[in-house]
Amino acid sequence: MKIATILGTRPEIIKMAPIIDEIAKRGIDQIVLHTGQHYDKEMSDNFFRDLEIPTPDYNIHVGSGTHGKQTGLMMKGIEEVLLEEKPDIVLVQGDTNAVLAGALVASKLHIAIGHVEAGLRSFDMTMPEEVNRRAADVTSTMYFIPTEESAINLLAEGFSHKNLLITGNTVVDACFRHLEIAKKRGFEDESLGDLDIDSMDNILTLTMHRAENVDVKERVINIIGALKELSDMNIIFPIHPRTKNTLENFGLFDDLNDLEHVHIIKPLGYLDFLLLTSKSTLILTDSGGLQEEAITLDVPALTLRYNTERPETVTAGGNILVGSDKDAILENARKILSDKEFAEKMKNAPNPYGQGDSAKLTVDAIEEYYSKGLLNIEAPEDIMGSFTRKMAQITEDITVGEFEVCNDSLIHMVFDGEKMRFPADDLNLNGMMITYDERE
Repeated sequence: MKIATILGTRPEIIKMAPIIDEIAKRGIDQIVLHTGQHYDKEMSDNFFRDLEIPTPDYNIHVGSGTHGKQTGLMMKGIEEVLLEEKPDIVLVQGDTNAVLAGALVASKLHIAIGHVEAGLRSFDMTMPEEVNRRAADVTSTMYFIPTEESAINLLAEGFSHKNLLITGNTVVDACFRHLEIAKKRGFEDESLGDLDIDSMDNILTLTMHRAENVDVKERVINIIGALKELSDMNIIFPIHPRTKNTLENFGLFDDLNDLEHVHIIKPLGYLDFLLLTSKSTLILTDSGGLQEEAITLDVPALTLRYNTERPETVTAGGNILVGSDKDAILENARKILSDKEFAEKMKNAPNPYGQGDSAKLTVDAIEEYYSKGLLNIEAPEDIMGSFTRKMAQITEDITVGEFEVCNDSLIHMVFDGEKMRFPADDLNLNGMMITYDERE
């Protein structure tokens, strides 16, 4: 068996490192292809060495550009590699243009696709990430899903539960793995050394880069207004160059930079940033991945967005959506700082993304699919049969697996009277309402 992993951005490299590790430990043949979507020094070979994973076998050096140009160049380069290497499965992770390009090319070449972190939905089709993850899910063979809620998203879109694998999120594996590396190294960035982070109290780590925040002056003014009043916190802001330019264009950068309790620094390397996150009292962010990392590291998060594709972090109690509402930011930040019980509750929120065994479960599933021949993508030889879609209330002790065998059917949705449930084979359906397809 040969597994190809496609990477394009820093988050993909970080989250796929545990899976690449696991594949290597088992002696499975693998190739790693880097699209070069992110091309700064952090994406150099040094970054892979820092994370203690092999450098990619291929780098197609796409660089930046419009979505269409970037995706097209990626597809051309990925196709050339896949035609040469002929892997049994292509792994893509998340919702980037590399995911879209990899999934489309592999599907056209009839190569099985495994979508790591499948099923996430913001339900906001203005987000390019939402388009990418939906397109990848349409083409996939195997779905490695972080939570039951994400699995139910896919069930609602008509995907068979037979291919949905709730493995948890590799962000947990990655945080544990990489924090140990970061602790061994200590802070290496000079700006963090100058600040003497280890002696600071009440650290608020801020990240802000999304266009819906930084490109809207009114929102930026509200957020900066809240930061001004949080003078009892040490605010560390590794500022994205684009964010800095926008703030300067709005004439707002100096307002923020002149505050004594706000420390604006250049963007940090991943390991330095992870170590900073672990030492923070509070995270204020509009990042998706940082919401996952915060709850994994037991750090309360306030998210500067009005929706999130990580709703599990909110439901679990470790994350609060505050948008750009100045009052909401202040109220919750102050409560985390002053109300010990409230802060502890957020810190101890159960992690919806698992316990750090996602990579193992993912590779276990791939090996099982391969051994059963389920990675072979072939044209059907049988004439398509018909089926009837039905709904039923179940009043007997029978599991999902038993019901499907007895009725030659496929269950789609299960409702227990309060919430939707994932139709795992051993789920007892007694008292539940189901929708299913029955073959004729």
